[in-house]
Amino acid sequence: MSVDTYKKEVGMMKLEKLIESREGVSTKTFPVPDQELLSRFEQLYTGAVNDVLREFCLLEQALPGHILALREYRTVAGFAFTVKSAPNVKIRGEMEFRTQMLDEMGENHFVVWDTSKDEKATLWGGVMTATAVGKKVKAACIDGGIRDTHQILEKDFPLFYKYRISNGSLGRCLITHYQIPVKIGDTTIKPGDIVLGDIDGVLVVPREIAYDVLLRAEEIKANEKKIFGWVAEGQSIHQITEKGGYF
Repeated sequence: MSVDTYKKEVGMMKLEKLIESREGVSTKTFPVPDQELLSRFEQLYTGAVNDVLREFCLLEQALPGHILALREYRTVAGFAFTVKSAPNVKIRGEMEFRTQMLDEMGENHFVVWDTSKDEKATLWGGVMTATAVGKKVKAACIDGGIRDTHQILEKDFPLFYKYRISNGSLGRCLITHYQIPVKIGDTTIKPGDIVLGDIDGVLVVPREIAYDVLLRAEEIKANEKKIFGWVAEGQSIHQITEKGGYF
């Protein structure tokens, strides 16, 4: 096959559906205000919502178990604000791009940061936390390093992270993109998805199905309240399972 023929065949490849699947970002609106949606998700917990996602045949929505909660948080929910960085020796332009990113970060965002598996730098610290709190960001999940932990704890800002180290980011890594689809572990996160975090980790609910997932998860919570009541009454396992209970 000649080079020209090869180029022509590659050029004719139909990639539109793949591109839309990988890069398309939902702008779906909800039948309730955004704040109500998030508040209702925050009355749930990641385990119940994850079980619902399984019913939707989505089994890879929990971020990897190496991502830890800095504190034993109850559920916090926000809209994904994605950031992508990578190890890099380049420094020039980093602060300008970071400033631009921070300008666009805002109320009800849940920052999800893909570090390209960086293992040497911190991407989040005390100043970033103070900035996020001032902009009413809900939480942040860093698949990498954090530092200034005492300052973060003093702000009581929900943070999920992989490791702690004193190394700063300048000269070690570079922010390359933000508000694009990213992938952490087996989970794809797109801007505007609903992100939940609690003591059990971080979970991503695709925006397109978020309201349906919420309604079903609320059903599960109500059912589990009944089950806990039957257990407290001393009913047998057989009695509970006969009534549709589970363990």
